[in-house]
Amino acid sequence: MTISASQKRHLRSLAHHLKPVVSVGQHGLSENVFAELEIALDFHELVKVKISGADREDKKTMIETISETCGAYLVQTIGHVAVFFRRNAKKPKVALPKE
Repeated sequence: MTISASQKRHLRSLAHHLKPVVSVGQHGLSENVFAELEIALDFHELVKVKISGADREDKKTMIETISETCGAYLVQTIGHVAVFFRRNAKKPKVALPKE
C-alpha cells in the first residue's frame, strides 16, 4: 500500500482525536493481540495501538511486526502510541484525498 504525503497528513489529523483501541502489554505480541488488531482494522480502518513495557528497539520491532503481519500502513508513532491504517475493501470508511 502506498500513501502520499498529503494522504498521510490527512490520516494523522483524523487519528489525533482517537483513543488507543488495542494495547500491547508486558507479554508482548500474542495471537490474541493480532486477533484484536485484525478486528479493529477491519471495523475502524484507522487504529491507535499503545505499546507499553518495551524499550525503543523492542517497540520498533513490535511496530514492524504489526505492520507486516496485519498488512497495515504505519501512519505515525508518538511515544508509546502507533497509528496504523488498512483499507477495508468491502466497506471503506475513511475517505482519502486524491494524490
